[in-house]
Amino acid sequence: MDPRLWRASPAVRRFLAASVLCGVLISGCAIASAIVLARIVSAVITDPSTRSVAHWSPVLAVLLALWTARTAAHWLQARLGQRGASAVIAELSGQVLAAVTARSPGRLAAERDDAAVVVTRGLDGLRPYFTAYLPALLLATILTPASVAAIAFFDRRATVLVAITLPLIPIFMVLIGLATAERSTAALAAMTTLQARLLDLIAGLPTLRALGRAAGPEHRIAELSDAHRRSAMATLRIAFLSALVLELLATLGVAVVAVSIGLRLVFGEMSLTAGLTVLLLVPDVYWPLRRIGVEFHAAEDGRAAAEKAFALIGDPAAEAPRGQRRVDAQGAVIGLERLGAAGRDGTAPHALSARIEPGQVTVLTGANGAGKSTTLAAIAGLTAPTSGRVTVAGVAIADLEPAAWWRQLSWLPQRPVLIPGTVAANLALFGDLADVESACVAAGFDEVIADLPDGLQTVLGRGGVGLSLGQRQRLGLARALGSTAPVLLLDEPTAHLDATTEQRVLAALVQRAKCGTTVVVVGHRAPVLAIGDRVITVSSRRAVADARA
Repeated sequence: MDPRLWRASPAVRRFLAASVLCGVLISGCAIASAIVLARIVSAVITDPSTRSVAHWSPVLAVLLALWTARTAAHWLQARLGQRGASAVIAELSGQVLAAVTARSPGRLAAERDDAAVVVTRGLDGLRPYFTAYLPALLLATILTPASVAAIAFFDRRATVLVAITLPLIPIFMVLIGLATAERSTAALAAMTTLQARLLDLIAGLPTLRALGRAAGPEHRIAELSDAHRRSAMATLRIAFLSALVLELLATLGVAVVAVSIGLRLVFGEMSLTAGLTVLLLVPDVYWPLRRIGVEFHAAEDGRAAAEKAFALIGDPAAEAPRGQRRVDAQGAVIGLERLGAAGRDGTAPHALSARIEPGQVTVLTGANGAGKSTTLAAIAGLTAPTSGRVTVAGVAIADLEPAAWWRQLSWLPQRPVLIPGTVAANLALFGDLADVESACVAAGFDEVIADLPDGLQTVLGRGGVGLSLGQRQRLGLARALGSTAPVLLLDEPTAHLDATTEQRVLAALVQRAKCGTTVVVVGHRAPVLAIGDRVITVSSRRAVADARA
C-alpha cells in the first residue's frame, strides 16, 4: 500500500481500521468453521451412531452462525470499501484541484491536461483498488498466516509442504506486477494525451469549421485511440495470463498437500479429523494470495492515477510558506526591485526596478516577450520572481497574506475570465460592483447590453460564447472599472476595441487614477502611452544582451 494514501486521507485510515477488523472476523470464522466441519464429517464417517441430524443440531447451529458471520463480514467489508473509495477519490480530487489552481499561470497551463485527466477519470480507478485489492491484501496478511498456524497445530508435514509451495505465488506476482505497472503507466499517458487532444479539438471546432479544416484532426484522434486501445488490451492479456498462472500454482499447492494427506491416511499415519481439517484449511492459505494477483491488475490504473495525483499535489513541506502580513494598498507605493523571472526564453523581465505611485497611471511597455504580463502577475502575487522582489509599502509581496492582498486588486488579463452563465453573473464574478450601470458605460458595454436579446440575463457559453472578442473585452473592462479595489492591473485593456471605445476606456482609467487608485496598464499603442503619468520600458535579458552587442 502506498503510505502517502495513509497520510493524505483520513478516510483511508478509517477504512483500513475497519477492514482489519473485518479481516480478523473473516479469518476467525474461516478457521473455526473448518475445524467444526471436519469434526462433524469425521465423526459421521467413523461413528454410525452419530449420523442423526438431531445429534448434531447444536454443532450445526454453531457452524451456520460462523458461515453467517463470515458472509456478513465480507458484505460489510465490501460496503466499507465502496464508501472509503468514494471518500478518498473526493479528498484526493480536492487536493489536486487546490494544489494545481494555487500555482502560477505558466505552471498551471503545463499541468492542466494531467490534472483534468486525474480528476475527471483517472482517480476513478482507485475504486477497484479499495473495494477489491486492499481487502484482499489485508486478508492475505491475516488469513494466510492464521491458516498456516492452524495447519501447523494439526500436521507439521503439511505445514512444510505449504511453506515450500506458498512463496511461488508472491514471486510470480512480483514478476508479473513489474510488467503490468509499466503497461498501466503507458495506458494513463495515452489516455491523458487523447483527452487533451479531444478537449482542444472540441474547443477549436468552430474555428476549424470556419477555416474548412474540421475534417483533418480525426486521423490523429483515431491514432491516439488505437494507441490507448492497444495499451489497454496488452494489460488485459497480462491480467488473464497471470490469473491462469496463479490459479495453476495454487491448485498444484493444494494438490500436493492433498496427496500427502491421502497417502498418510491410507497407511494410518494420521487421524481422519486432522486430515480433513488440514484439507479444509489449505485452500484458505492460497485463496487470499490468488485474489491479490487477480485484483492487482484492476487496481493498477488507480495506483498509476494516484502516483500522478501525488506528483501534482507535491510535497506540502517543500512548498514555500505563505505570508501572513497585511497592508493597506490605498495610497501605498508598489516597488519593483531588480525584478526577474526565468522562463523558456530566458529571464523576462530582467533586473526591472521601478516605483509605481498611487494616483497615477503607470504604463508598462516593451517588446513582445519582454515580461510585461509576467510583471503584472508578480505584482498580483500569482508568479513568484526568481530574482528581486515586489514590495507594497515596503513589505514584500511574498510576505503578504494572498487572500487579503487579492481582495485589494482588480486584475484584467489579456483574455478576460468568463464562465457559463448570465452576463450579470459574469459581471459580479469577483464581487458585486459599486455601480454596474456606470461601469458598463465607462467600458462601452452598455451598447452591447442593449443589443443582447435578454440584456443582463442573456446566458453565455463556455469562455464567453455568444459574445465577440471585442464584446468580451468590454465585459472584462466593465468588471474591472466597476471594482472598488485600490489597485487596478490591466493587461492590454484596449485590445479588440474600436478607437471611440478605446478613448472612453482610457478616459475612465485616468479618472480612476485621479481618485487615488493605483493604475498599472500594459500597452504599446500610442493612445495608451499618452495617458501614462509614467512609462516604464520592460526588457528581457536577451534583449539587453542584444543591445549591448
